[in-house]
Order: sequence, then structure tokens, then C-alpha cells
Amino acid sequence: MRMREAKPSTPSAGSRRARAAAFEAEALGSLDSLYRTALRLTRNPADAEDLVQDTYLKAFRAADRFEPGTNLRAWLFTILHNTARNRARDRAREAVTVDSETVERAMDVPSSGTAETPETLLLRDTLAPDLQAAIDDLPDAFRQAVWLRDVEEFSYAEIAEMLDIPVGTVMSRISRGRRMLFERLQHLKPVNA
Repeated sequence: MRMREAKPSTPSAGSRRARAAAFEAEALGSLDSLYRTALRLTRNPADAEDLVQDTYLKAFRAADRFEPGTNLRAWLFTILHNTARNRARDRAREAVTVDSETVERAMDVPSSGTAETPETLLLRDTLAPDLQAAIDDLPDAFRQAVWLRDVEEFSYAEIAEMLDIPVGTVMSRISRGRRMLFERLQHLKPVNA
């Protein structure tokens, strides 16, 4: 009995697999920075993880539409911001029902604190508590713009595309956000400086 020889895969199939592997490797290289930004947007580690997971799910599903040679990291951050914006819009539409008895029972239960993830521990240790608090106190629009520029180091044009706003608005938000941070952190300046 003769066995059929396996046909070698066509070059296009091999190159597609190679492109897919390269896309996956480059996309997963942005995981930490996407998580940090998601944590800034949601202010909740579980929601941030869900947001990053949805971002990667959407990115991998649309990987064939990504144009090689363009900025993958900016594309992922655009997906992240659009997904966060859609979630916020959906949450705003949901009806809020409050059971006063449940609220009162919850107030009586001592809080055990939230579980610290390695990422939140790193962020807390990296940013001084005063700076962390000042960043957290910024209004969302300013916090996003300052974070994307000063921490994630995106260009003004990339931030404008991610947030779907004009470049001038990005520049204004970054300037005003930095000014707010400066004013909030002014008390930390050494006396002799």
C-alpha cells in the first residue's frame, strides 16, 4: 500500500502563518502598557483585565484587517479606548436599582480590602503616593491625555486618533492636565528650591 505524500503548504499559507505569529508576538508585547492604561480608565483591576481581554479579542479577530508596517501599538490603544468608551456608554444606559436593605447590610460588613495584583503593586511603588493621588484626582479627559503622553509616550497625533478628538484638543488637555498636576503637587517642592 502506497501512502500519499503530504503536499507542502503553499507559500501563501506559510507566509500567513508567519504574519499571524509576528502579529501575535508584537501585540502581546503591549500587554503591560494596555493593562496600565485600562486600570487608569476603569480604576478597578478586574474591569481593567476584562477591558484588555476584550481589546485583544477584537484585535485578533480583526488581525487580517491590520495593515503591516503601521503602528500596531497605537491601533491596540485605539481599540482599548473605543471599547472603554462603549462600555461607559452602555453602563450609563443601564437602569440603576438600589435595594436599601442590601446597602445597609453591606455597610455593616467590615471591608477586607481588595486583592493586590502585581501590576497594582508595581504602579503603587513606581509612582509616589502624592503623584498617584494627584493623577487619580484629574478629570477623566485630562488624566487620559496626560497618561497617554507622559507615561505611554504616544505622539499627539496618535492620542488624537485614539481618543477621536482633534490634535489641538489633545495638546490643550495635556497642558491643562499638567498644570493641574503642578498645582496639586506644589506643596512637595523643597523650601530651598
